[in-house]
Amino acid sequence: MDKNNVTGIVIIFLMLIGYAYFYSGSEPQVAQEASRQVTDTTGRGTDLSLAGDSASVYREDSLRPAPVTFSDIKIKTKDLEVVFTEKGGVIKELKLNDYKTYDQKDLFLVADGHNRYQLEFPLESGTLNLANSYFESGTKGGAELGEGDSLTLNFRHSLPNNQWVEQSYLIRGSGYLIDYSIRSSSGAGQYDKSLRFAWTNDMLQLENDMHENRKVVTVNYYTDELDDLGISADGMLDETSKEPVKWFTIKHKYFLAGLIAKDTPFPTFTATGKVNPADPEVVKTMNVETTIPVADIQKGKANFQYYFGPNDYHTVRQVGAENFDQNVYLGYAFLKPINKYFLVPLFNFLERFISNYGLLIICLVLIVKLILMPLTYKSYVSMAKMKVLAPEIEEIRGKYPEDMAKQQQEQMKLYQQVGVSPLSGCIPVLATMPILFSLFFLFPNLIELRQQSFLWAKDLSTYDAFLKFPFTIPFYGDHLSLFTVLMTVSSIGYAYYSNQMTPTQPGPINMKYLSYVMPVMFMFFLNSFPAGLTFYYFVSNLVTIVQQLIIRRMVDDSKIREILDSNRKKFQEKPQKQSKFRNYIEKSLQAAEEAKKKQEEAQRKTGRKK
Repeated sequence: MDKNNVTGIVIIFLMLIGYAYFYSGSEPQVAQEASRQVTDTTGRGTDLSLAGDSASVYREDSLRPAPVTFSDIKIKTKDLEVVFTEKGGVIKELKLNDYKTYDQKDLFLVADGHNRYQLEFPLESGTLNLANSYFESGTKGGAELGEGDSLTLNFRHSLPNNQWVEQSYLIRGSGYLIDYSIRSSSGAGQYDKSLRFAWTNDMLQLENDMHENRKVVTVNYYTDELDDLGISADGMLDETSKEPVKWFTIKHKYFLAGLIAKDTPFPTFTATGKVNPADPEVVKTMNVETTIPVADIQKGKANFQYYFGPNDYHTVRQVGAENFDQNVYLGYAFLKPINKYFLVPLFNFLERFISNYGLLIICLVLIVKLILMPLTYKSYVSMAKMKVLAPEIEEIRGKYPEDMAKQQQEQMKLYQQVGVSPLSGCIPVLATMPILFSLFFLFPNLIELRQQSFLWAKDLSTYDAFLKFPFTIPFYGDHLSLFTVLMTVSSIGYAYYSNQMTPTQPGPINMKYLSYVMPVMFMFFLNSFPAGLTFYYFVSNLVTIVQQLIIRRMVDDSKIREILDSNRKKFQEKPQKQSKFRNYIEKSLQAAEEAKKKQEEAQRKTGRKK
């Protein structure tokens, strides 16, 4: 070869090497550009409909697939750890930082794989499920916020004809609220339609008793009053609201996951609950469906707030939603004021000074008993008077053994003469009953007792399983609650003491015997109730017995006899006018006696005719 040929071959060889080197190095850049173009240009109006976290879509000018990977964004605050995903622009996972499950695992109110959204957005060409679509966030990785910080995340999805839909979240550095809004530039000709919002949540087991959990979890929703899905340990539940809904919550025993409408209520609302008895992990699967008008989305009025947090009375009452504190059940309407204005504030006041909740319950008992002491004293004095009158009452019964109406008449005369009311001993006791019933509803809903231990009870918010049985006793359970047993024993002891002070009353039911049966029945009923409640009743019984012993030393039966005799003399000297109630009782007794005589007379006449 001559010199020119050799030079040409070398140049060609060098060009081939350069071409291979430069084009192989730029291939990732080309693929990346293709992916970017899919998002920015050809991705408009594309529903990826992905089963996983990534998928392939095709460029309009090429058959080569460009992979699109969904990124997760993790935001950590003082109280929450939230994971957002570009797939659907929704919350993928949410953990409460300060709480653990019953077995000390991380507590998730939104768990990956157990939470599903549907956001069906109406378009002129059909319906697009935004939950399966790619949303560009412009944010990668995540962030950790200080208590005073806040962060806004915007997720935008492109629609046909240069339109878009955007979801925005405002996350604060502390608290359990996340602001959420959805806006869109699309909507022409769609104003009369609505976006369908569906939320399916597998409620994971957070507390130890699966059956009790399935019985109490529900969906609350608020129109102009609170309503709920209902409670059931098994079976299917469903509820549809006839009125617009202002907020709703998926309610665990002690935690809430809910959505609040800030501007306009949800026009429609349906909730369902389903139990799979064979699933050892999921308590119940809740599904909530509602709609958001496209007109509100277009006008920027589709603004909401998510609440993910404890169902703590003082926490939920600070949420701006109307009557959101009603998520904490405080009992029937006539009992709620006692809990709301007395017991809950008193409990929280004691929390400031006492960290051990068993000791706190003891202090709560002492304060309540001290407040009710005047009623307890009055009740004891009334029983003491009845005890002094017992011989005279027995004499009346012996005088009219077969005539119950006459017995009652003579007893009423005796009570009037000595100035004693047979109801005076019952009224003070009845006055204390609302507090006992209020506590019955309050303790199972106090999150403050959750995972607080005392003596052998590891968790005062649930039963203290002092003994576990290898079998289940009908109507009792598979465990023995020692606090419930102690409550029963103390109740029987108090009943025995009270029966020594109370004369036997005639009638078909022996009330003294019934006072021993009732505690045993409650032992079966309360065996699976929170240990904090049965411990309160146990301590309350002990304090009541001590109160009775102290009052007994203060009350002299001989002095009571003197007072009754003095009242009898005053009555004989100047008979007092009978009360309307006593007149009514006497007239009723007389009417009953006359009716009985007429019946006996009719029976005698019938016998003579025969």
